[in-house]
Amino acid sequence: MADVETHAAGQPRLARALGLWDLVFYGIVLIQPVAPMGIYGVVSEQARGHVVTTILIGMVAMLLTAVSYGRMAAVYPSAGSAFTFVGGELHASLGYATGWSMVMDYVLNPMICTIWCSKAAMNVVHGVPYPVWVLLFAALFTGLNLRGVKASARTNEVLTLVMGAVLVIFLGAAFRYIVHLNPGATELTRPFYDPATFSLPLVLTGASIASLTYIGFDGISTLAEEAVDPKRDILRATVLTCLITGVLASIQVYAAQLVWGTWTGFPDVDTAFVHVAGKAGGPVLFMLVNIALMIANIGSGTGAHLGAARLLYGMGRSGALPPRFFAAIDPRSRIPRNNVLLIGVVAGAGGLVLSYQLGAEMLNFGAFIAFMGVNLAAFTRYWVRAERRSAGNFVYPLLGFAFCAYLWVSLRTPAKIAGGTWLAAGLIYGAIKTAGFRRNLASFDEGNPD
Repeated sequence: MADVETHAAGQPRLARALGLWDLVFYGIVLIQPVAPMGIYGVVSEQARGHVVTTILIGMVAMLLTAVSYGRMAAVYPSAGSAFTFVGGELHASLGYATGWSMVMDYVLNPMICTIWCSKAAMNVVHGVPYPVWVLLFAALFTGLNLRGVKASARTNEVLTLVMGAVLVIFLGAAFRYIVHLNPGATELTRPFYDPATFSLPLVLTGASIASLTYIGFDGISTLAEEAVDPKRDILRATVLTCLITGVLASIQVYAAQLVWGTWTGFPDVDTAFVHVAGKAGGPVLFMLVNIALMIANIGSGTGAHLGAARLLYGMGRSGALPPRFFAAIDPRSRIPRNNVLLIGVVAGAGGLVLSYQLGAEMLNFGAFIAFMGVNLAAFTRYWVRAERRSAGNFVYPLLGFAFCAYLWVSLRTPAKIAGGTWLAAGLIYGAIKTAGFRRNLASFDEGNPD
């Protein structure tokens, strides 16, 4: 019997080294356990203090999409993620368009993490120019992923533990502060529902923003070919990641709302959570949370770098991108080395010219296209083509699609223009490659490629 880690012709394959909790750690670090800290102030003002409610609504919506991802990964246990799912179930051209949008999504994630980390580092170490920090962080993300997937998984576990420790410290300080305030029953329930400020339309708008807390969970499916048991663990890890993220996020923002006491008056809305930490624990906690957020972005950038390299590998192997470059596997480390290096170069270059705001908005453009596509793929697979149909197989993916479509439509115009330009460029490339889409762009094989 041929070695499962090689092609029949003896070419190296991706190594199956990741267990369930490796996948969960990867997903949590990619999302960031402290993800709601960055959007806390914006959501608080939009939803008039009902941040916990928006996080919980977002968790339910993302769990629907997570189930679709997990179920499709059981059918297509390969490294292409939404690209493979949509192409295999709907149409190869749609899969290509989804994959092209995801390339923007995955490439932008390490890029905006590079930007954020560079600016945060300038606040800690003065005198080092911004471009130097950009190149250093881009090189750091690249170097961590060149060590091999198992080493990257161990890095994710360490980062998760560090951020978990900071969360514990913050929650401890917040608990002491809240006990000192001695709030009554009304104050304790106000973060969930405040009759004086509650507005369902505003809360739903806030939930569309708060759902950004969960973006990144789909990266787990790009590691299906490196999972020990992809048919079981990808679904479990994806759902567990969304659930754990939602619980942690709810606890954080609930404590923050009780500490601050109102939904307005932040010195800076974008960094509101840092000021909450300073109010709860003083200057030391203020600085600690700043450092934790930088660590979180390092973990997220490294994880996104890994996912982007695997996505390009999946597209290269199926023929959507030139396979000689994108489908090449380093025989020693068993990773798509060319793709890791390419993403590093793009992250460094983009960090020098792109703003953080536009990069984040463009990331959402690609992410929601992928989410919509995967939900439609799951609906097609488990309802349209299924021999036995159930209400859940009809309702869940359609609800997931509707919610993601709402988020996508609500993106700001500059992100739509930039994202649409990227998508148009990809479609032009695909049309040239296939003589006007008269030939298939790629192949999409069901089942374990091993």
